[in-house]
Amino acid sequence: MLPLAAAAATPLQVLHWWTSASERRAVEVLAAHAAAEDIAWRDAAVPGGAGQGAGKVLRSRVLAGDAPDATQIIGRSIADWAEVGVLLELDNVAGTWPQQLLPPVAALLRHRGHTVAAPLGIHRANALYLHKPTFDRLGLKAPTNWAELERTVAALKAAGVVPLAQSSEPWQVAGLAEAMILAEGGVALHRALFVRHDPAAAADPRLATALRRLRQLRGWIGGAAVDRPWTDEVRRLQRGEAAMLLMGDWAKGELLALGARLDQDVVCSTWPGTQRQHLYSIDSLGMFTNDYARSPAQERLARLLVSPAVQADYNAVKGSVPVRRDTDPARLDTCARDSWLSFAQGAAQRAPSMVHRMATDEASKEALVDELRRFFLDEQATPASLQQRLAAVLRTLPQRATDD
Repeated sequence: MLPLAAAAATPLQVLHWWTSASERRAVEVLAAHAAAEDIAWRDAAVPGGAGQGAGKVLRSRVLAGDAPDATQIIGRSIADWAEVGVLLELDNVAGTWPQQLLPPVAALLRHRGHTVAAPLGIHRANALYLHKPTFDRLGLKAPTNWAELERTVAALKAAGVVPLAQSSEPWQVAGLAEAMILAEGGVALHRALFVRHDPAAAADPRLATALRRLRQLRGWIGGAAVDRPWTDEVRRLQRGEAAMLLMGDWAKGELLALGARLDQDVVCSTWPGTQRQHLYSIDSLGMFTNDYARSPAQERLARLLVSPAVQADYNAVKGSVPVRRDTDPARLDTCARDSWLSFAQGAAQRAPSMVHRMATDEASKEALVDELRRFFLDEQATPASLQQRLAAVLRTLPQRATDD
């Protein structure tokens, strides 16, 4: 016989794409906290990096009238779903959120004057992870600019070490390109391309430099480009099969789940040239309105996600950082502390990730990702040819006058 609290718990089905070891642990943290609030977390996980598969499942379920009670939802997708009227307005529980949350987070959750999603954590997508035993053995330090990166790669190759773990999966390639564009052109060029969709930005000489360097980097991955899940690339780094990995800080959560020790087995840095910049993605849950009888439980879950206890417990496992203003940086690990401070204090240095739907809509993201991956794989393609293709693509995308 179930205990009274369990029998009275309201079941909420949650659709998401958290399926790696660390992500499953993060889900378990959320489910345990939810159970304490008489909410029975019912998992609906869809495998697939960057959530493409989950997005397709969500769209088909909504069209079939079978929307989940809550779903992992990111960036511009929040406004898209809110615009069609299927997201529950959370104003009853979000009254104090503008004072509790970091401003970009609070703004992201708003649509037409209402709060329509609950935040979970902030990821930094321009994190660089180093295999510390390899770097120590060769007397190397974390590179801070392109010249240092070239020297580091030369030393690694001379020692027979693959410099960079890198998959040819579309979103992983585009994530690498996005970090390189940010390093060369800064937040201004990044936003011109990926937020405003300004065709003129495609002709920027800094973009040409970033693309030339991306072509050079293609030779640093140790053989042919292979489509591998991001978790495989994390394991390659953890085992020392490659010396560096450019990946969002969800990789940190996975490394810890694999038993790696931060600052001993792996070191967290940032992609060279982006030390002061924060290429960000914000995880959140949107609640769907298919069954208003469950609205009280959905509101309780939303309130719970923002609580200090959940923010601390969840983000420590997931690899991300809390969304709250009152976060104590001293209680965070070295990687998380730098990420949180950079995001909280550097408004002019924040760049919303295109790859992770923060900068633009799904269709625009797919078009841009396809072009960047095609260039990465086609060694005959020139930076100039890609710049022309990007300009043509940008002309077809929604034009935005501001970065807001």
